Amino acid sequence: MANMSLKKVPMPEQAPDVRNKNFKEVALGYTAEMAMEEAGRCLNCKHKPCVQGCPVNVPIPEFIAKVAEGDFEAAYEIITSENALPAICGRVCPQENQCEGKCVRGIKGEPVGIGRMERFVADWHMANAAEKAINIEKNGKKVAVVGCGPAGITCAGELIKKGYDVTVFEALHKPGGVLVYGIPEFRLPKALVAKEIESVEKLGVKIETNVIVGRSVTIDELMEDGYEAVFVGSGAGLPRFLNIPGENLLGVYSANEFLTRVNLMKGYDFPNAPTPVKVGKNVAVVGAGNVAMDAARTAKRLGAENVYIVYRRSEEEAPARLEELHHAKEEGIIFKFLNNPAAVLGNDAGWVTGMEVVKQELGEPDASGRRSPVPVAGSNYVIDVDTVIIAIGQSPNPLIRQTTPGLETQRWGGIIVEEETMETSKPCVYAGGDTVTGAATVILAMGAGKKAAAAIDAKLSAK
Repeated sequence: MANMSLKKVPMPEQAPDVRNKNFKEVALGYTAEMAMEEAGRCLNCKHKPCVQGCPVNVPIPEFIAKVAEGDFEAAYEIITSENALPAICGRVCPQENQCEGKCVRGIKGEPVGIGRMERFVADWHMANAAEKAINIEKNGKKVAVVGCGPAGITCAGELIKKGYDVTVFEALHKPGGVLVYGIPEFRLPKALVAKEIESVEKLGVKIETNVIVGRSVTIDELMEDGYEAVFVGSGAGLPRFLNIPGENLLGVYSANEFLTRVNLMKGYDFPNAPTPVKVGKNVAVVGAGNVAMDAARTAKRLGAENVYIVYRRSEEEAPARLEELHHAKEEGIIFKFLNNPAAVLGNDAGWVTGMEVVKQELGEPDASGRRSPVPVAGSNYVIDVDTVIIAIGQSPNPLIRQTTPGLETQRWGGIIVEEETMETSKPCVYAGGDTVTGAATVILAMGAGKKAAAAIDAKLSAK
């Protein structure tokens, strides 16, 4: 019998005043009983609107039906027929704007907890399932993938299943891209990321770390070396700054640097190990997207007493997921909406001592209907801070476009691709994820990697 509750089965969580002092996962996950109860809320709609909202087209009603039966391994097989990283997606996908955003149950209540069940199924498989023998017939063709983030690892996984020899070239010393250097441990445990990447390696994907494509080797050199196609999934790791006075003071970080130091230098072991970043007592984070929430919540866990989110627009315009805003508020992050940084202040030794901000108000709507913030005259004031973290977005690193003749890019640096195939202006070179769109979501990057893999296979198979 269907579960007609208007609300999702609640997700167990650590208490806010406990979790803001540790790096363990905030959400604790469903039990088998919870997952089966939530699965009973699915109406198994004929038109499957949830699938239309999924960038990688997971057969959602089918996997939920197996969860309802208690056949969790069958549910896992259904999910991974389309999604190679379910434990990751179950944790970090913005389901509210995608699959769950299309759910019919959301019209008169909360949508079905698709992400929560996906996470449960993936975790259950990791804990309980035996490894299966893998036998893939090779086709003798080689493909190179640049970047081992969600776009690259998805493209590699799809191609290896089709018989290609696939090598992924990763600039950092650990594979995973933004999954390992950008998303905090309390949202996405690094051991879990390693395990999901390992599952792709077991299919036969080779991963070479510490290879900077554009420096160690160029795309043209890869193609001369026998790779018949190249997929570029190098992400958007070049931080943007405010261009205000004092931004070069000691104690000012880009969010990219701050989170990378904490993640790859194991700052999440604090206080058991010394933190690789100087945080201080008071921290200001500029921006209100998911990365800003990650940086603010990380700073709190590293011992900061007061962490401020400074954002020039209103709360309603904050681009972060509602869940991330909610968790940040619960954990004691202080929000200063309609405030815009004017300068970073410092002492004679060159260290940050404060931030001058200007209060804002929303002006008249522009052509798009959005009201732009305008400064309130005479409203300048100073927040005493020891650390400033800039989290206002990232752009693609220019290295690949500078070293790849014939590769057309947008003015802001994004690689231009053909929408249906993800092929660039350079024949047999494909691209997807943040290097094309700018900073976006993990699942959209995965969708691009999957689309590119299908197009590469179609082109190389026709040769």
